[in-house]
Amino acid sequence: DREQDEILMLSGKQMEFAYRHSILQAHPEWTVLTATLSLMPGDARAIRETMEDYMQRRRDKQPLEYPSAGSTFKRPAGAFAGQLIEASGLKGYAIGGAMVSPKHAGFIVNTGGATSRDVLTLIEHVRAVVRRDHGIELESEVQILTRHLAK
Repeated sequence: DREQDEILMLSGKQMEFAYRHSILQAHPEWTVLTATLSLMPGDARAIRETMEDYMQRRRDKQPLEYPSAGSTFKRPAGAFAGQLIEASGLKGYAIGGAMVSPKHAGFIVNTGGATSRDVLTLIEHVRAVVRRDHGIELESEVQILTRHLAK
């Protein structure tokens, strides 16, 4: 029997927002239906300049020319995932349509036609090579959800 569905209204504090964390990690069965944001007034020109600066940094450093799920691996203590991956010679390494970005090794990009199997196999290969070369276990930044379908 399923528990009766219930709708909760939680404040920002109750959501326990922190770097890479919220109460939602403890409750993967929850679904967010709506969110209300409070914005602070500010100088439009200064805000636009800040936004443009951030976008230029992203264009300079991230592989925005390909689809991706964003940064693939969390930053390990005392290191940077992208630097470890690059030091292992994996920039540009591809499996099927999935490739370690030549622009930023912390991203796995879809160069065209990548399957989920391509991406998952590449993630595991990168983790194994970095573990072998550096003794560091990379943790996925992206959350991988699987669904088992009856045949």
